[in-house]
Amino acid sequence: MRTYEKTHPWLDFTMDAGNLAYTSWLLLGEAVSKTEHIAGVPLDPDSAKELHAVYLAKGVLATTAIEGNTLTEDEVREHLAGRLELPPSRQYLAQEIDNIVEACNSIGNGVIRGDSGPLTADEIRDYNRLVLRKLPLHEDVTPGELRLHSVMVGRYRGAPAEDCEFLLSKFCEWLNTLKLPEGLEQPYSILAAIAAHLYFVWIHPFGDGNGRTARLVEFRLLLQAGFSTPAAHLLSNFYNLTRTEYYRQLDNASRSGGKMAEFIAYAVQGLVDQLREQLAVIRRMQWDATWRNYVYERFGQGSPTHLRRRRLVLELSKITAERGWVSRGDIPELSPRLAREYSSKTTKTLSRDINAVISMGLIECAGRKVRANKGVILAFLPARAVAAEAEQTEQTRTQK
Repeated sequence: MRTYEKTHPWLDFTMDAGNLAYTSWLLLGEAVSKTEHIAGVPLDPDSAKELHAVYLAKGVLATTAIEGNTLTEDEVREHLAGRLELPPSRQYLAQEIDNIVEACNSIGNGVIRGDSGPLTADEIRDYNRLVLRKLPLHEDVTPGELRLHSVMVGRYRGAPAEDCEFLLSKFCEWLNTLKLPEGLEQPYSILAAIAAHLYFVWIHPFGDGNGRTARLVEFRLLLQAGFSTPAAHLLSNFYNLTRTEYYRQLDNASRSGGKMAEFIAYAVQGLVDQLREQLAVIRRMQWDATWRNYVYERFGQGSPTHLRRRRLVLELSKITAERGWVSRGDIPELSPRLAREYSSKTTKTLSRDINAVISMGLIECAGRKVRANKGVILAFLPARAVAAEAEQTEQTRTQK
């Protein structure tokens, strides 16, 4: 008998889905539906690039922030764009980000190209090696090498060091031979990704970087389950947003002797919440694209006056998305482009332009204030019975 069988008998690599509440199954169905929706939504190149950048930043920050990285999301975006300068004392924080970005890109490219086969212990070692690359570490930690000492994580003691190699091999064997019920492959793949996360942190095979490595494995499994790359970052982001609860759930699962149902319910609910939010972001991107197309169609090529008014509407759309209502008299000062457009024009020209686009229904006014009337394209949605209050709420949200 191996030592872990006495100390960690729950490391039996089973996934008893029968203990899940019906609500978890309903949420899994919603997760699959929303995953397919997100993967099938066409976006223009700029929006697709922005969506990828936003959720890459969120995902890589999340998986490092859980372990103590203090960079903000804006700083991560700046760093990924090559514009962030950090003092020497904080440069290791950027290195942590770079390591996860490289790992995610490597995993993502492999899955998307179809190069990733069964998960191996050597690949997991490589993930850990990447996670810890060029970082200051304790002397008993070697990136990619299994630990030779006992570890405590909060109140939890990792599996015995002498069994880590065996358990890592069993972990991969379990994942690679897991039988998924026919017709339910996707929801069970999501379950497997979450269960794998738990088993990995229970084993805790490395001297450091186990949480980040576990979340990389989960990221890979979600990609293999059909998640788009932006959506595959969502669980890591959720764990970070609910960090205290994340650690409480991990602790409860460990202290319960390996019961997974509560952690899975927590993770699946968070995943669905994050998928809903991501769909809302995508919907706003589509809304913006539809609005721009609508504005172009209303003006066509037209005269210089028409082109100026078109630019007025489009610029006002960007500005009111951030600020809401703006004063008529402030319009020439709201952006460099508007300043150029009206620098040689009189206030009467500006007033005529505003009144003209109001009459076209492209902007709306309230006294001396105006904003882009993006809600006009709500009329293009398929008709359905909806309360007037709910419709107004949707119109207000899309104006923001």
